[in-house]
Amino acid sequence: MKRIFLSVFLIAGFVPAAEVFEAALGRETELPKGKEADGILGDFVLRSDKVEAVISHNASNRRANMSTFYGEDGVTPGALYDLTLRGAANDQLVIYSPCGHGPVSYVKIANVKEDGAAAVESVTTAAKNGGVFKRHEYRVKDGVQGLFITTVLRNESDQPQKAFTKDDLTRFDSTGTTSDGIRWADAINPAHKCGYALATFNVTGIEKLEETIEMQPKQEVVISRFFAVGTSPAQAVGEVLAVKGVKVGAANGEMVDSDGQDILTAKLHVPFGKTAVPGYPDGKGKFSFKLPAGPVVIEAEDLGRPNAQMNFLVVEGQVATAKLHHKAAAAIRFTITDESGKPMPCKAHFAPLDEKAPKLDLGPKWRARGCVDQYHSENGHFTQQLPPGKYRVVVVRGPEYGHLSKEITVEAGKTVEFKGTLKRLVDTKGWISADFHNHSTPSGDNVCDTDGRLINIAAEHLEFAPTTEHNRLYDWEPMIKALGLENHIKTVKGMELTGSRQHFNAFPFEPDPLKQDGGAPVWNDDPRITALTLRRWQGERADRWIQFNHPDLSNMFVDRDSDGIADGGFVGVGGMIDGTESENGPGTDILADSPFKLSRPAGSLAMKVSMSREFIWRQLLNQGHRLVAVGVADAHSVYGNGVGCWRIYLPSSTDEPAKIDWAELAPHAKAGRLVLSTGPFLEVTTQNGKIAGDDDRSTGGIDLNVRVQCTDWMDIDRVQVLVNSKPDPTLNFTRASHPQMFKDGVVKFAEKIHVPLQSDAHLIIVAIDEDGHQAIGYGTSDYAKMRPCAYNNPIYVDADGNGFKPNYDTLGFDLPVGRQTADKAKAQLVKAGLMQAEPTPAKP
Repeated sequence: MKRIFLSVFLIAGFVPAAEVFEAALGRETELPKGKEADGILGDFVLRSDKVEAVISHNASNRRANMSTFYGEDGVTPGALYDLTLRGAANDQLVIYSPCGHGPVSYVKIANVKEDGAAAVESVTTAAKNGGVFKRHEYRVKDGVQGLFITTVLRNESDQPQKAFTKDDLTRFDSTGTTSDGIRWADAINPAHKCGYALATFNVTGIEKLEETIEMQPKQEVVISRFFAVGTSPAQAVGEVLAVKGVKVGAANGEMVDSDGQDILTAKLHVPFGKTAVPGYPDGKGKFSFKLPAGPVVIEAEDLGRPNAQMNFLVVEGQVATAKLHHKAAAAIRFTITDESGKPMPCKAHFAPLDEKAPKLDLGPKWRARGCVDQYHSENGHFTQQLPPGKYRVVVVRGPEYGHLSKEITVEAGKTVEFKGTLKRLVDTKGWISADFHNHSTPSGDNVCDTDGRLINIAAEHLEFAPTTEHNRLYDWEPMIKALGLENHIKTVKGMELTGSRQHFNAFPFEPDPLKQDGGAPVWNDDPRITALTLRRWQGERADRWIQFNHPDLSNMFVDRDSDGIADGGFVGVGGMIDGTESENGPGTDILADSPFKLSRPAGSLAMKVSMSREFIWRQLLNQGHRLVAVGVADAHSVYGNGVGCWRIYLPSSTDEPAKIDWAELAPHAKAGRLVLSTGPFLEVTTQNGKIAGDDDRSTGGIDLNVRVQCTDWMDIDRVQVLVNSKPDPTLNFTRASHPQMFKDGVVKFAEKIHVPLQSDAHLIIVAIDEDGHQAIGYGTSDYAKMRPCAYNNPIYVDADGNGFKPNYDTLGFDLPVGRQTADKAKAQLVKAGLMQAEPTPAKP
């Protein structure tokens, strides 16, 4: 008996108990993990035997991420940053602030006398809050799957005061409220299987709680809430009901298919009164929900199977069980390899061919493995369930590979095989493809899974992609390795530093994940200060890259105050950066003939002015600004706004991504040896072997060797030479005017072009398919409408031996200033002959 008693005692001793500690002195390693985990050194960790949470400490500029909230008061100390089941490492919460956000007086461990409980308090004194004292207590209790949050508001002034009581809960796309007022939120990616539920239990000191309340002197208001976490919203709602005192029992179930395989992908519609809340089976096909007593019907929905139902009779305090033997799913199983037979990253998109087929929804646009009507795979081995029917299925891997296309009939209950080899058609030896600007969920202004972003990058065949999350130093390398993509993607640690005006990308840096923003600097409104800060942060280094992101070039170089008066912009800033984005997103306006265009948005009577960054870049080149152009996706989702629109090619001594060395690439990038492309691979070399970004010397003219390759799902039909940023009409070659120059294989164009020169000139070659699209590569995404296009950074030719000198031509338009109205823009377009003046109304 003694031995048995000791064994029981030891086991009981290992049961986790409620505790609270500061993430410091070695315990910072115990901060919860997950998709949205944002805890840092000095935060407070709350734990019970069921949950763990992070409360942000009171530090300068403390915030969960860049865009939690904007503005001077956008700091969020004393807020709930993370909440996950104990040990699950599955946080999906960006932030919860019980009564708004802003500076606080202090955050500290609260004194709790209740056994099995622990708490943190955040206090904002009346002196710091317009006379209203504010205190939030976050408390965990053993045996309870959530947090108790108690807020005290007290008017300590001698005058009536307004108090803000609306809470902040971000960011979820799928949310709802049950009939009894319980708010729920689902994980952005349902496959993560996490949900939250929140309810206000009690309010004292005021008759009705509104978003803004007026408090009389000495009046005190107390708000009690409970915030639950579960493996789904339905499980979290059940936990709220249990804590609320509702009579509940358990509905436990298991789901298997006709082969006895666990069903993991189903979505369960769990009724709470008249409201259905989503629930999910776990990794073994099992689920458990607390539900009000009574008969319950849970509907199971799973793509590729008919819906099914499970019936439960829930009894208070008891467990009702059911097992669903579901039909097999209709699906396609893919095995995609390269020419050596090795698995490879790829993307498949699906187009239903049946006339009345519903629109596909494989999952949210934020993830790679099933987004809208696509699937992005890290290794080419995957299965996609689909409703039975006929489909056109296309598999691609970026613009250097061919494509596979098949019409497939998917039968109910059956899995069809799709096997194929993607062949590399375009030879880019000596060059690597790169994108210097992309994002995932740590950036804050998007909720794209980080693994989804990296799979997206690999599937679109980008070989070098710096880590550039908003306002935090970060490193994608661990996730690249976890996905097995280290032979496909190389990254360096960096960031995008942003504010209300000019944004910057910069790398390499060394992040410290336990510091605010990973140890990143703070943005400044003067781009020169920001550029200098980035240049010197963590010590200057020769390979530090700094670029303007989606710049307002007029503001930077022409009109600093954007007041409509040219003042030279931020003088000297051009010499402080290494590159500037001329392309950001899917537009192809390099051949624009004016610095702006007019359009009338649907439903609007007013004309809208939009600036052409490419045209202004060409104007600035003529003013002597050697701005290295960069093309990027600036991706924030996977479908629609993923990577793969604009990219750059730059010289590399290796064609193997794992061996890429940024220190070797950096001098090429800084010299402007970059070719921008939406897909075509353009090579431009002078008779002397010079390429993009180089200086050359030639009298009377120069020969350019121009070669363009395209994969089997794109083409070009025009090659245009820009001389000092102007399209030369005598150097304009099209399939219609020069059919002998254009080919139909992978090599679309391979010609020597003689460019006559009487004076110094910089030369840009544009290869484009003027009426083309990329539907085979992108399916229903907006990127499908993108024209194949590529152009080089300028080659600078000294024609007289006295060194290159710019010609200062403004291409028929003044350098654009701010406050550009539609009327002003229209007047300039009419003057340039690009738009007709409206006829003057006849006099009566």
